Amino acid sequence: MAEAKKDYNNNTIQLINLAKRVQALAEIGQHYAHTDYDLDRYTELEKISIVMMSLMTDKEVEQIALGIEEKKGYRTPKADVRAVVFNDDDEILMVREEIDGNWSLPGGWADIGFTPAEIAVKETEEEAGMKVEAKRLLAVFDKKCHDHPPDVHYAYKIFIECKALNDKLETGYETSDAGFFSLKNLPELSKPRNTLKQVELMFAFRKKEISWPYIDLNE
Repeated sequence: MAEAKKDYNNNTIQLINLAKRVQALAEIGQHYAHTDYDLDRYTELEKISIVMMSLMTDKEVEQIALGIEEKKGYRTPKADVRAVVFNDDDEILMVREEIDGNWSLPGGWADIGFTPAEIAVKETEEEAGMKVEAKRLLAVFDKKCHDHPPDVHYAYKIFIECKALNDKLETGYETSDAGFFSLKNLPELSKPRNTLKQVELMFAFRKKEISWPYIDLNE
């Protein structure tokens, strides 16, 4: 089922990001609180931040709480790893996401116990059926610096170039299609996962217009 689209203005996006920051600080505070008084205040602050995010995103409080709370100490950004695979015709591999019906580079949240390169290889096989070999880091994006819709997670996106080891393509349980596309013939992108600018940068690497890994230097 396609995700409902919601328009957000800049003020709303900034408020969501501030609420996420408050939630993260509240969770850190709970971990390091020395008194019951401090613990109670940080717990209340976290509840307020989650309600704020619920009101601004139209997501249920319970859904946000389950998705954002870690209770494991100091909060850090999540890591989303994407595999960049080109064929001999300079077309890029993309998969169609079941969740919204749009297209993205194979990938997803990093799993504990796997290197980013291993995640890129694993996700490509799981989502596109293709065996690949990770070759080099292309980019580390800060999600807040790009045209992604607002999200409860603060995330870095790691794009890794991979070499295809076969030409097999098949879908996984999170994807409904897979294929290669030229820059001029890209399908509708799944913007929570990748933006047009990010995909364009991958083609720039392919053309050797960029040689060093890309990083976001500012907002």
